Amino acid sequence: MADIDRSRLGQLLEQEQARFAEIHPRSAAEYERGRASLFGGVPMTWMNKAAGGFPLYLEAAHGASVRDIDGLDYVDFALGDTGAMAGHSPAPTVAAVREQVAKGVTAMMPTSDAAWVGTELTRRFGVSAWSFALTATDANRWAIRLARAVTGRPKILVNSYCYHGTVDETLVKVDEHGNQVIREGNVGAAVDPTTTTRVVEYNDVDALERELSYGDVACVLMEPALTNIGIVLPADGYLTAVRELCTRTGTLLIDDETHTISAGPGGATRAWGLHPDMVTIGKAIGGGIPCGAYGMSAELAERFAGMPELDLVDMGGVGGTLAGNPVSMAAMRATLSQVLTDEAWPAMIALADRFGDAVDAVIDTNDLPWSVSRLGARVEYRFCRPAPRNGGESAAASDEVLEDYLHTYLANRGVLMTPFHNMALMSPATTPADVDKHTEVFTAAVAALVG
Repeated sequence: MADIDRSRLGQLLEQEQARFAEIHPRSAAEYERGRASLFGGVPMTWMNKAAGGFPLYLEAAHGASVRDIDGLDYVDFALGDTGAMAGHSPAPTVAAVREQVAKGVTAMMPTSDAAWVGTELTRRFGVSAWSFALTATDANRWAIRLARAVTGRPKILVNSYCYHGTVDETLVKVDEHGNQVIREGNVGAAVDPTTTTRVVEYNDVDALERELSYGDVACVLMEPALTNIGIVLPADGYLTAVRELCTRTGTLLIDDETHTISAGPGGATRAWGLHPDMVTIGKAIGGGIPCGAYGMSAELAERFAGMPELDLVDMGGVGGTLAGNPVSMAAMRATLSQVLTDEAWPAMIALADRFGDAVDAVIDTNDLPWSVSRLGARVEYRFCRPAPRNGGESAAASDEVLEDYLHTYLANRGVLMTPFHNMALMSPATTPADVDKHTEVFTAAVAALVG
């Protein structure tokens, strides 16, 4: 297969970054202005992950497109890293939020939207007792606490290079020697997470069986497919083996569907016939309004009902004052009932296949050692072949310079990808023309790279 000329790659990246600076003067100026009062110069420090050297500043976002403050328009395949999977500002969600804001933003009272959303999430994911948060991170945090409470066990288990938000216990990995170690870049960990967490590589059934055999793991918290380190799909029989091992060892299984909802209206849980004890989710189901949810099986809810000593109401309980607020609940009801409906997914998945097929063709034409991974309405190109089988392999396949070149080249020509990797997500508003624009620009980017 063809090798990448690293010298040529470096030169091309410099050219694209210079062009990026030239055509985005207002974003550059705003970034400099932010340094005076913002930590890292941006509202959230992850926004510094900008291939062009500084972030683009938003003017407006509608459907599958965004406009920056320099007046440039983009086809948006990042879609808020799933937060805007319903498309930017979907009309039903906007209308519901406006109506609820006019009636009341928050109060220490539930609204009738909550039960509707809980019923709909039960229909989609199977588990039948739901509660709400403002982020999937919080949903995961509360699910872990509940798992520890009901099992009486201290530890959890995650996959190496998983992503469940900033939950302290999940920032661990398996190193190149097979040791369980703290993940690099973990900021201000309260304790070394290797004392709270067991970690195994995704798709490694033997390692999972070994770590669960100690009998001290309350729950396995996992994405049905890894996503944030790049898409890593389950080997045949792997998820069935996970369920069987959890059942055998009395360990709860929590599926984090925050990103894998791309697999279908009920995420991978429904698409692949999974049977978790709990499900966590966030981002997508509120149409861009902050929200999260965690649900449990009826059997698990009954176990909690038999534990009156647990403080699930006051300061020792779970949640937060703004969790389940009226605006979030209205946004979730509108998004689930009118935008991310069961009928939306076939077209979204077809567009992802169109995207992936086109990238595959470019890879084959240029004899590159790359591959394409697909997860329903989500698709990603990887800088290795075959595609990674676990988190460690996926991390090793990273190529920051190559990624920055492609992202900057695409952005300079009106196409945005997810900043953290080469992921593209389809929304109900995405069109074949949007996908074809990526194909055209990606083809040109690769042609310039291989000469």
